Amino acid sequence: MLIENGYVFTGKSFESDLSIRMMNGIVTEIGEGLRAEPGEKVIDLEGDYLLPGFVDVHIHAFRGSDTMHGETEIRRMSRELAATGTGAFCPTTMSASMEDTAKVLQDIRKVTEQPERTGARVLGAHMEAPFMSEKKAGAQLKEFFRDPDWDTLLNMAGDPSLVRLITMAPERDGSEAFIRKASAAGIHVSVGHTVATAEQVHLAADWGADHITHTFNAQTPIHHREPGVPGASLTDDRFYCEMICDGMHLADDIVKLLVRCKGASRAVAITDAMEAAGMPDGEYQLGGQPVFVKEGAARLADGTLAGSVLLMKDALHNLIHRYGVVPADACAMCISTPAESIGESVAGHMVPGSPAILTRWSRDWEMISVITDIGESCQAES
Repeated sequence: MLIENGYVFTGKSFESDLSIRMMNGIVTEIGEGLRAEPGEKVIDLEGDYLLPGFVDVHIHAFRGSDTMHGETEIRRMSRELAATGTGAFCPTTMSASMEDTAKVLQDIRKVTEQPERTGARVLGAHMEAPFMSEKKAGAQLKEFFRDPDWDTLLNMAGDPSLVRLITMAPERDGSEAFIRKASAAGIHVSVGHTVATAEQVHLAADWGADHITHTFNAQTPIHHREPGVPGASLTDDRFYCEMICDGMHLADDIVKLLVRCKGASRAVAITDAMEAAGMPDGEYQLGGQPVFVKEGAARLADGTLAGSVLLMKDALHNLIHRYGVVPADACAMCISTPAESIGESVAGHMVPGSPAILTRWSRDWEMISVITDIGESCQAES
């Protein structure tokens, strides 16, 4: 399949003279003046925007399928996410027993090694647990929390290369040694579910941490004399900062503050989605706890926000239309910057080998369709 006559987002900016060829589930060729081969399907974008698939580095579940339920549901997530324009993701764990966590991580490995032909690419695991603070448990089961320990991680994950990102509280005993080993092994350490002070956050960066989990949520707040996790991370250029742009987890001014402080190269849009994402309001589950979804908000019985029902395409739409972010920057925050935040240089970029899951947007930034090497959807999935 050949795609032509559009404005192509390459990962940083838009190019108007590029054509894209896709085959066998990947982008195979990018260049100017590409010609259709005999019998090859051609899509004429007629001046619309073409984006690489979204990259979601923090997503627990989608359309009734949950990472913690194992391989079959992770594969279903992969296929369903592709239909909404997500090209790659990190299935994200919840707090559970070591045995259950180890089983889920091995299931993630299976999907990574034998991916779904038409699905979003699994980039590896995001472990959101167990090295977190009981005081900022959020929707996680705190009875499984513990101090960080490298042998504990190896017992759960086996080969640490499976883990692309791990959320932890850097104030816990053993954090310095763990963060240094994890970062040396290529794992990106994210500060989250924590009561860390600003000083402890900067120290975590000294040790190798480079990521903040759902900034402002489940962490110490910002205060003019105690900057907390947000104050430290917004001013420390070593950190990528996640943000849930659903209009509920963060006030509009806070999103704008984060975007202004971190810029397109360090602000990371995520969904933190639970199983109700893409589903109607009702009662669902997250980490073994009942979650009640009403008018787009997912909450525990006590009112605690429990993940989101956000889709990445809606995060991009919100960044442009609600928060006034320049389109090229908004695209980076939803596509290339999340990838780069975990050291990924193929997915999230328009390069040979990247997933053949692209999205088409109108010139006034409304999503038109998802394009794969199989064809173009007539209407964007909701």
